[in-house]
Amino acid sequence: MKRVPETVPEDIARTTHFKLDQLAPVATIADLERYDAIIVGTGTRFGRLSSQMAAFLDQAGGLWAKDALNGKIGGAFTSSASQHGGNETTLFSILTNLLHFGMTIVGLDYGHTEQMGHETVVGGAP
Repeated sequence: MKRVPETVPEDIARTTHFKLDQLAPVATIADLERYDAIIVGTGTRFGRLSSQMAAFLDQAGGLWAKDALNGKIGGAFTSSASQHGGNETTLFSILTNLLHFGMTIVGLDYGHTEQMGHETVVGGAP
């Protein structure tokens, strides 16, 4: 597990209580080429992926140009502070990137019945 670089200046991050003591190492674009599968996770920001994740993926044009991620397995997850906080649109904004890289998207299908009820909040959608 890795994290993407922070794009907010450190002084602002400190004064606005960003979590700056992460144990996970910072990912690089070059790391992506070495993986067989890439699962992207990010918080929901106004119904789309975070600016930090978007900035990271925007730098992967060189990998796209040489088909370095083509055929690799891709997946995505997200969360928000509410049941209808934009999770599905955030997933689409991540998956669009993975599809442009030529990745094969793997997710939960309708056979995963644990997510199909409506009695409790479970999140997710196939």
